[in-house]
Amino acid sequence: MFITIINDCRDANATGRQASRASSLFGFPATFIGVGNDLEAAGNLIDVLDAGEGREGIILVNVAPRHGQAKKWPNGSPFGYFWYQKTLIIASIDRFTLSLAKKLRVTDEVEILDLAEVVDVMIQKHFLPDHLRDTIVNSQFRSYEFLPRLAQLLLMGKRIPSQNYSMEKILDAPKAIWLVDNFGNCKTTLLPEDIAFGVGKTISTKEGVFPTYARLKDVPDGKTAMVIGSSGLEEKRFLEIVIQGVSAAEHFGLSSGTIIF
Repeated sequence: MFITIINDCRDANATGRQASRASSLFGFPATFIGVGNDLEAAGNLIDVLDAGEGREGIILVNVAPRHGQAKKWPNGSPFGYFWYQKTLIIASIDRFTLSLAKKLRVTDEVEILDLAEVVDVMIQKHFLPDHLRDTIVNSQFRSYEFLPRLAQLLLMGKRIPSQNYSMEKILDAPKAIWLVDNFGNCKTTLLPEDIAFGVGKTISTKEGVFPTYARLKDVPDGKTAMVIGSSGLEEKRFLEIVIQGVSAAEHFGLSSGTIIF
């Protein structure tokens, strides 16, 4: 079984605590992916689903700031869960975190949870001692105190209170960059069919007009292009903006969240 954590709490202390808690509960090592925002989380969720190929695993996703618009929630975005074949996904539902799962039709619905209600059930089922209730319910670090315990309960087949939530209520992904890789290649939220992509054509974007190639290898040295990238799920692959041998992100000033159409 694999365990992957996708989270915006990404300093060494936070990553180590989350991975250690998950590994101690499940007896398997945990992989950690630190993200800067909900759109990065959305793309990484798709890539991890692709890597796992539907095998037995757990993906824990949380990008839940407490400031600004997030103050509408009692203590950060609610969590929801769903399955992709044998893989359990638990994720915060606010903003774009599940937008690419919606776009690729990974699931039609999510089971939304009330954290306090679920913790009370955990205590009733003798899964947790009473004294941990307030610690978990009021925690500023739900990724550490709540998510791995919730995953353990769900994998045990225990029934918990939840509410059906249609993926239609999830925000649509913007036409944007979701990640800049270490080479400066810019992964977009766009699939080839979104813009009638075709090899040998040109695509007009806010950053200019790009020729198209099937893969990075085909782009001439120093030339800018749009290519079909490696990220995505099954046969659905996201387009990328690249410059062969040069950072496209630095050249155009692109970053995750930059709108390109």
